Amino acid sequence: MCDNCRKMEQIISFSHPVEVCGSLEGYITTPKAYDPEKETLPVIVFLHGYNGTYLDFESISQEGIPKYFMNDPDYRGYRVITLVPRCPVDKFWNQFPHALMEWIRAAMAHVGAKEDHVAITGLSMGGFGTWEMLLTFPSFFCCGAPICGGGMSWRSWTLNSQRIRAFHGIDDDVVPLSYSLQMVQAAKENGADVTLTTFDHVGHDSWTSAYEKTDLIDWLIFS
Repeated sequence: MCDNCRKMEQIISFSHPVEVCGSLEGYITTPKAYDPEKETLPVIVFLHGYNGTYLDFESISQEGIPKYFMNDPDYRGYRVITLVPRCPVDKFWNQFPHALMEWIRAAMAHVGAKEDHVAITGLSMGGFGTWEMLLTFPSFFCCGAPICGGGMSWRSWTLNSQRIRAFHGIDDDVVPLSYSLQMVQAAKENGADVTLTTFDHVGHDSWTSAYEKTDLIDWLIFS
């Protein structure tokens, strides 16, 4: 466990052996005085983007859901558990969905979390990973929010009962807006409850607007 994690008892460094990758590492946050025998809390799984700096606590805690809950597990007084796996170097989230699910289930078991309400969100590479996890395990997640991502639209028939909110910057020159448009249209045609929010004059960093200028975090927790 990293030094920062020792200082913050509500943040747990968690590693678990998985197929394909050998093992996955990541972090779990729990709110103050969390007792799994007394309360069942919602869970948010967050998938980070592709960036070589995502190798330590300091770097991974600067964007997305970790920016809020790894810096303050009691952010805004929310009672929620967050799971933040770390993608192995030179791999992509959508390459190993089953191994990632192994880690998610193990991390939840580690803190006594139940599968009643598990939401997933991610940005950029994590947006692609979010779509992949929703496509592969549609009945496991209660809802999902892929941000500036994309996926295999031809598999969208699996999303027929899923709730999804996608987000994208109109001026994104890293992951084109068309990637989200294609997935959202396919998901909608297959019966998903899906919406797409776009941000004018916003490039690749659409996640700051998504998490801070909309009710997305509330939706992930309470929907």
